[in-house]
Amino acid sequence: MEMELCEAHPALKAFMCGSLSGTCSTLLFQPLDLVKTRLQTLQNTMKPGAPKVGMMTVLIQVIRTESFLGLWKGVSPSFVRCIPGVGIYFSTFYSLKQHYFQEGRAPNAGEAVLLGAGARAVAGVCMLPVTVIKTRFESGRYNYVSVLGALKSVCETEGPRALFSGLTATLLRDAPFSGIYVMFYSQAKRSLPPEVSSSPYAPLGNFGCGVMAGVLASVVTQPADVVKTHIQVSPAHWTTKDAIRYIYTEHGLRGFFRGAVPRSLRRTLMAAMAWTVYEQLMARMGLKS
Repeated sequence: MEMELCEAHPALKAFMCGSLSGTCSTLLFQPLDLVKTRLQTLQNTMKPGAPKVGMMTVLIQVIRTESFLGLWKGVSPSFVRCIPGVGIYFSTFYSLKQHYFQEGRAPNAGEAVLLGAGARAVAGVCMLPVTVIKTRFESGRYNYVSVLGALKSVCETEGPRALFSGLTATLLRDAPFSGIYVMFYSQAKRSLPPEVSSSPYAPLGNFGCGVMAGVLASVVTQPADVVKTHIQVSPAHWTTKDAIRYIYTEHGLRGFFRGAVPRSLRRTLMAAMAWTVYEQLMARMGLKS
């Protein structure tokens, strides 16, 4: 029993480090997530020739109508989702890496994709009900007061099934994002000169690698994010096919890239910060991340 606890201990440390890094990044970048959700759920009611509604327009509108703190609407479910979610992701990632890559062998590009995608799939399925509530909070279409109240309301009015709406789209977004991110991030870190990776500026170098990896991964997975958002804010139990058809009919191909700028900024900066903080905390605990 003691042996088992000792073996589980590093994974628990990874969970704690991941949760702390997720707390910091969620608090800082929640406004970008809210703006992204609002952009993706805008109704196509603009007249031909009307100016496009962009990120800054939505940002200013939220501040004017809901106050500056309105930008952090949905931060409660974001915390409930990200603190354990990022912890589950990093502890799963650490456990998989320790199990399949013993003796410190670094995964190659293909293995890094599978490692990142596998860890994200586990975390995504575990936290999907809170993700649905978070998306609805941010959309501005629902008047939920608390996370628990929202969970109760959804179960009573739409059934528990609604809490797992958008599962396919979520996995199609999150698993590839994480897989692509881990691959690019690990490859970019290896290309850093030894004088940088062993210097006090190593965290800054790692952050730069994370930003580059995040941009590439965000662009590839943007259409799946738009589909997921539409499924989760709709009370009509849309399928993935229904959402794709609606987006294409209403907005064309460009509709699949709505909210790309705020999402890319948020996902890129959040992932870069989370990985940098996680690796620094793990190093302080004497563990190799």
